[in-house]
Amino acid sequence: MAEKSLKPKKENRIKRWWRETVGELRKVTWPTPREAMRLTKIVILVMLIMGALLGGLDFLFTKLIGFVLG
Repeated sequence: MAEKSLKPKKENRIKRWWRETVGELRKVTWPTPREAMRLTKIVILVMLIMGALLGGLDFLFTKLIGFVLG
């Protein structure tokens, strides 16, 4: 008997979660395709700059450690 009373509560929780999720997604301000492309380009550019910066620092520190130890 206790098992039957738990099942509807679980279904209600799932349905409520789904309704709330859909409601929240309707409130989101989605970017236009043009904005999404612009933001994607910015992210890729920042990644390339940071990759080059970190690669350069890695190279310099490797040379410095080699100089100090060798």
